[in-house]
Amino acid sequence: MGHGHTHGHHHHHGHDHDHAHDAGAALPAAFDPAVPDEALTPEQQSRRTLLRRAGLLGAGLAAASVVAPAAAAAATPASATASAPASGGRRSKGFLWLSGDHHIHTQYSSDGKYRVVDQVRQGAKHGMDWLVITDHGSTTHAKIGVDKVNPDIKAARAAYEDTLVFQGLEWNIPGAEHGTVFVHPGTNEVSVLKQFETDYDGSVKGASDSTPANEALAIAGLNFLAEQVQRRKVKDALMLANHPARRGVDSPHEIRGWRDAGRTRQIAVGFEGAPGHQAAGLPAPMGPGRARGIYDNNPSANSFAGYPLESYRTWGGFDWMTATVGGLWDSLLAEGKPWWITANSDSHQVYADTAARGTGGNFDTDGRYPDPVYGGRIDITQGDYWPGQYSRTHVGSDGFSYAAVMDGIRAGRIWVDHGQLLSALDVRVTGGHRWATLGGALHVRKGTDVTLTVDVAMAGGPNWAGFVPKVARVDVIQGEVTGPAADKDTFTAPTAKVVKSYEVNKSSGTVRLTYDLGRVDRPVYVRVRGTDGNRGAVGAMGAAVDPAGPAIDVVGDADPWRDLWFYSNPVWVLPS
Repeated sequence: MGHGHTHGHHHHHGHDHDHAHDAGAALPAAFDPAVPDEALTPEQQSRRTLLRRAGLLGAGLAAASVVAPAAAAAATPASATASAPASGGRRSKGFLWLSGDHHIHTQYSSDGKYRVVDQVRQGAKHGMDWLVITDHGSTTHAKIGVDKVNPDIKAARAAYEDTLVFQGLEWNIPGAEHGTVFVHPGTNEVSVLKQFETDYDGSVKGASDSTPANEALAIAGLNFLAEQVQRRKVKDALMLANHPARRGVDSPHEIRGWRDAGRTRQIAVGFEGAPGHQAAGLPAPMGPGRARGIYDNNPSANSFAGYPLESYRTWGGFDWMTATVGGLWDSLLAEGKPWWITANSDSHQVYADTAARGTGGNFDTDGRYPDPVYGGRIDITQGDYWPGQYSRTHVGSDGFSYAAVMDGIRAGRIWVDHGQLLSALDVRVTGGHRWATLGGALHVRKGTDVTLTVDVAMAGGPNWAGFVPKVARVDVIQGEVTGPAADKDTFTAPTAKVVKSYEVNKSSGTVRLTYDLGRVDRPVYVRVRGTDGNRGAVGAMGAAVDPAGPAIDVVGDADPWRDLWFYSNPVWVLPS
């Protein structure tokens, strides 16, 4: 069991990091204290102000490290966890925590509107360090859009040097929902994405129904991407499933199949723990009055029959698969295999924006809509936020580069939050003079005392909605690693539960929470979540499992700013 997990981790994330220091690996100017304020562009100045306010620049902190001054050591890659000493307060190899969004649409999507540079400018303004442009896979996009968007992405990279802009696409997964697919920038980024979309997109291939043949096509697509990396056509490729419970068509066995695909390299590494379209829950008349995430669906012929009706709604803004303690995400983690969560904007049409789609042109022949124009009114019927305005995915990277962000995502060094609920998070388990952080595995002798330490840096200033949010409670969730599921459609993990909750009575600075796992004699994992305490309910598996989890979101009355949560990815403890 432990061996299998170790192999998985080293196999998937223990590869050389020599390409992590490719062009642009220097610190972004806003992060670099050697660059004076007056030398920064307005966007860089705004980024630096955000960082300062969050306490992430200045005395006691490595530039942009989330590690609070009290923390013993900065995080280390999963592949190095077995030997990293935690003693003596020495700062080991530190991570740059880079905030981003892997799910963003532009005028190259049939339901989009904005230019690439508009999304990148807004993302930079809202503190995003990396973004993935993911226009919808379609026949038009495969023929025209995937080529045409590339010069716009290159121009945005040049205009916003402090923001890494990946080219990707939103894959219509054959037999299932949508997923982000993106590659490391390079000579072949367009040709690889174009071939992938042409050959493996469910919409292009007419392969959307839940059939075994279509599910096999999805696996073939992931294997194709792994081959492109192996053949050095692209440096790396990743897939993250989007809004997985929205229509009930991502069955548990399909998700396990994606995770285990790739042969030479894992490509599918996680799913959106929280979907985009969060403003859709704002009640009328000041908002769209829909469901958070536009999760207002019901089962269809293609849905997995085992999912309950409540799985089609969000819970505290999070997807049911993630929000349910002892649910589908925990069932994947209990197998001891990596599967991570993210949180994104899915930005198409932004709430309270005044832009309208450009008129004239023909999307089918042009592959895009004309540039947006002023619409003459504030549109409160739209359900999206700009990248970084509400949802953030924070990735621990070993440098400021495309490769480092992709390595951090594959390694699971990720935590997510809504509404800028906190400014930084550091999670580690220690035992036997070793330690591991998010996505990693701590290898110890059986019976070793293991401690979880969580440092939570409170919000450093007001969010977009104009208030300073406050973390009211932090929960520690623990589950046993029980090995591969005999039934691939399992979506419960009976041992996972909230083992400790901490009330947080501090509104600024950093809070350190410690939880003693005791003498660990079998493989376990721990993960953390936190809330502003505004809404809660007993979890789906009962009070003994989750006494105060997120509440199901009410369609038409789910103001996202009144219900904020953060979630971390897991850390494993593997005794032998």
